[in-house]
Amino acid sequence: MVMTNSSSRRQPNVIVFFTDQQRWDTTGVHGNPLGLTPHFDLMARQGTHLEYAFTCQPVCGPARSCLQTGLYATETGCYRNGIPLRPELPTLAHYFNEAGYETGYIGKWHLAATGDQPVPDRLRGGYQYWLAADALEHTSDAYHTMLYDNDNQPVRLPGYRVDALTDAAIRYIDQRKDKPFFLFLSYLEPHHQNHRDDYPAPDVYRDAYTGRWTPPDLASLGGTAHQHLGGYYGMVKRLDEALGRIRDALRSLQLTEDTVILFTSDHGCHFKTRNGEYKRSCHESSIRVPAALYGSRFTGGGHVTELVSLVDFVPTLLDAAGIPIPDHMQGRSIGPLLRRQAADWPQEVFVQISESQVGRAVRTRRWKYGVVAEGLDGTKHASSARYTEKYLYDLYADPYELTNLAGYDSYRGIADELRDTLIRRMTEAGEAAPHIEAASPVRSGQRRIREHE
Repeated sequence: MVMTNSSSRRQPNVIVFFTDQQRWDTTGVHGNPLGLTPHFDLMARQGTHLEYAFTCQPVCGPARSCLQTGLYATETGCYRNGIPLRPELPTLAHYFNEAGYETGYIGKWHLAATGDQPVPDRLRGGYQYWLAADALEHTSDAYHTMLYDNDNQPVRLPGYRVDALTDAAIRYIDQRKDKPFFLFLSYLEPHHQNHRDDYPAPDVYRDAYTGRWTPPDLASLGGTAHQHLGGYYGMVKRLDEALGRIRDALRSLQLTEDTVILFTSDHGCHFKTRNGEYKRSCHESSIRVPAALYGSRFTGGGHVTELVSLVDFVPTLLDAAGIPIPDHMQGRSIGPLLRRQAADWPQEVFVQISESQVGRAVRTRRWKYGVVAEGLDGTKHASSARYTEKYLYDLYADPYELTNLAGYDSYRGIADELRDTLIRRMTEAGEAAPHIEAASPVRSGQRRIREHE
């Protein structure tokens, strides 16, 4: 059954506006004081703001496999970077193709393991139109954007990289304005430029934001924030301007209410404060992302405070387009949340972590609980039969996760409850139930948790 809204007699167009490595607190609706994201903030206020949105795997390839399939990374097989998405796995493109949509992919793919080489047709996830690179950070630079087309021919696009992809997306939209389309627009920004470990904002943007505001976790823990935050913020600013341009194009084509836009990111960025690079940890700075929806049923959807994950966005988009949600998907549509009909919505999100470690975590409204398989290489092992408690944070008292309570004797009760929750979520995701060793005991001093908490 095709779902329509009052202003449309056809299936809604769908655009995924996907950024790379963007922290949730870069946005004004999350309290950033620098005015970086007026277009996102407006979209969140007028549409549906998902205040607590999280990745289910804080590294590029695995997160993308989850967002294409609605499955956790251990089910897609892409538990780390460098593992191609299996061609037989149905993706968003396959579902939208079958529903009569034109489907297109522009930007960074990172699900073919071809590096700077073209992505063969069988590894493109079923997208009909293709203007992309597997690892965009290796085929391009801030002012040198190079992608591959459907025939695997190199295409050089002029301008700053964000602008170049946005120009291509607007051309795609204009050429398909008379038929329903699904466009996945995948930017590299605000990810770093790998070969020189830099965040290359457009000229003049970096200095405009350097030294202006530092999130409390980065201010306390150091890392590379003082070196990189100005450029990072400048990239976020340009992305927000790109979002404004996309919405302007839709308005000029009279497609605003007929087009669902999902804005989100694959993971966050902790600026080398939690390990030796920028993500791959269970901390908020690594797993929490900005997210909002606009158009069709999401216009005026309000402020959603339930915890949602990338795996929930796939069934959400299918649901919005009237496409049946396959039973095998591990996420859930947020549609019932808009109707306030989701009394059974999960009280936690589940995170799998690879490469830096073999780790697992759950995040509830108040607590963060993480475990690690000691001694296992996260690039060689997808999971483990044994884990050890590594992290416990009280997000009410310590929202920036500066005091690790793992092992505190006065928190043993809540740790045990969270351990059981984590094991349940692991088995629901298709993993075997592991054995989890308690953290070494720590005397709690003045830190206590009351029984009713």
